Amino acid sequence: MSKHSTTHITIDEILAKRARGEKSLTDWARVDAMTDEDIERAVRDDPDWAEFIDIDWSKAEWVIPVTKKSISIRLDEDVIDFFKASGKGYQTRINAVLRHYMKEQGRKQG
Repeated sequence: MSKHSTTHITIDEILAKRARGEKSLTDWARVDAMTDEDIERAVRDDPDWAEFIDIDWSKAEWVIPVTKKSISIRLDEDVIDFFKASGKGYQTRINAVLRHYMKEQGRKQG
């Protein structure tokens, strides 16, 4: 991990800073002057990116998350326990299983 701290800021805070005339702390001239080779070298030197360096991103797909709808559903206790046992995000995993089922049903009908 980087030894620098990360600051989280909302868009409203950014707009308020701009309205007050505060300047960005980012050295945009240095960023604009970087070549592709400079960027590649910086990524290779960054330990936070070590496991991502050799990933082939050419087949990556742009995914825009769909809005989720909150519902109430009754499930068997053992089903819930199974998904919760694998940790945080169990509702997302249940959704993924249901989506897979939905796609398979569509293939069988088409």
